[in-house]
Amino acid sequence: MSPPANKKILIVEDEHDILQLVKLYVEKEGFRTVSATSGTEGLRQVKQEKPDLVVLDLMLPGIDGLEVCRQLRTFSDAYVVMLTARDTELDTIVGLSVGADDYVTKPFSPRELVARIRAMLRRPRSVAAQATVDANHASAGPPPRVFGPLSIDLGSRQVFVEGEPVVLTRTEFDVLAALSSRPGMVFSRRQLLKAVWGDSWVGNEHLVDVHVGHLRRKLGDDPAAPRYVITVRGVGYRMGSGK
Repeated sequence: MSPPANKKILIVEDEHDILQLVKLYVEKEGFRTVSATSGTEGLRQVKQEKPDLVVLDLMLPGIDGLEVCRQLRTFSDAYVVMLTARDTELDTIVGLSVGADDYVTKPFSPRELVARIRAMLRRPRSVAAQATVDANHASAGPPPRVFGPLSIDLGSRQVFVEGEPVVLTRTEFDVLAALSSRPGMVFSRRQLLKAVWGDSWVGNEHLVDVHVGHLRRKLGDDPAAPRYVITVRGVGYRMGSGK
């Protein structure tokens, strides 16, 4: 299966051997690559090269991966796969909280990393992408999805709570778009992974819980009594009415 056309990957990694290994496997799959060995250089490359996806090491000299990701999110919506030598839940949560879309723990399989990259760049954008297509063929885009104070505009990929804009990452928006596409349906974690990350994604289903947690926080949704994203114990999540 050929890679998506003209997709560019930025690899930010200070360990030469790992950088070259990742570069080798990614280019072997047909992707274009650029690289950086420090956080400062990585940020400069994001601005200059405008990559579609960034493979970002957590432990970098100077500006670490968390700060790079935090700054990157102020001007880029590139996907971010974070590489971490630590495999604790806290590291995962912190990494994803600053805007990373996925993470891989060292030592890792280059084939698995490439599989994650391919899956992410092939994400269907099912609900939001279709809304954009509809908007381009109509005098007005599709009406926003409204759940109490929450408004979701799929055409512009904007979210508002009580009229105030809420800044979401691409992944957080896609999770919300998937849930709101069928408000009465309970989505299992596997179903959300399929809807948002695609059939070819591999990894821990816990990733869904972390993104839902950040989504709730940004929407001001109390985890103990959520109005927008409801936990259905033992099954998954569904969209709430917002009331």
